[in-house]
Amino acid sequence: MLLAVTSISANAAPASTGTNKVASSVYVPKSTVTATSPALAQVGYSFGYLMGESNKDSIDDLNLDAFFQGFRDAYSAQSPNLDKKQMQKVLLDYQKNKEIAYAKEVQALAASNAVKGKQFLLQNGKKSGVMTTASGLQYQVLTQGRGKSPKATDKVKVHYEGRLIDGTIFDSSYKRGEPVTFPLNQVIKGWTEGLQLMKEGGKYRLFIPANLGYGEAGNADIEPNSVLIFDIELLQVNPPVTQPVKL
Repeated sequence: MLLAVTSISANAAPASTGTNKVASSVYVPKSTVTATSPALAQVGYSFGYLMGESNKDSIDDLNLDAFFQGFRDAYSAQSPNLDKKQMQKVLLDYQKNKEIAYAKEVQALAASNAVKGKQFLLQNGKKSGVMTTASGLQYQVLTQGRGKSPKATDKVKVHYEGRLIDGTIFDSSYKRGEPVTFPLNQVIKGWTEGLQLMKEGGKYRLFIPANLGYGEAGNADIEPNSVLIFDIELLQVNPPVTQPVKL
């Protein structure tokens, strides 16, 4: 972080001209630099803010009073309240306890989502127009296509919108303003299976069980064991390009 601050300062300095090596607006004579000077107050605040910003997510329960006391003691060469071995043990224990608590939280969330997902799919499968495959994938035909159906090894060009069962949209090519192209065998299982049911020009709604989606691990903003709902428009199917055999 200090390196970043130094880099910012260097980049902000104007180029030297003639004998004036550093512009007067940047240079501060050493005799005027005191602990209470506005310049050092800004440096101190900036350093503290950037440190806080980079650590607030990883240490969300930090005791700020104790942190500032430790910082002051180290900065003024005071004897610490704990020796280095004790500090190391305290930090390792803290990290271990955080990991245990996080694992329990994820496990509880996964169990809760599994129950909600099962109930949702059970009720959804009874709706008119919703079909269920042997794998548990559910789909609904919104627009029937007239082109060709893709194979798992094909590349497909699609527009899509993905949401959770509570209606939260987590991804949308429509919002980005352009479709996406990808190999059909390099996406989640629910997509690989579901798009092979479609034809070019068709639009389906897929209801993807967690085991055909991101499973217990989840992904980014998607919680573990989440059922996913995708509206997918199949625009184009492209067979894989075969490389000519060199003799």
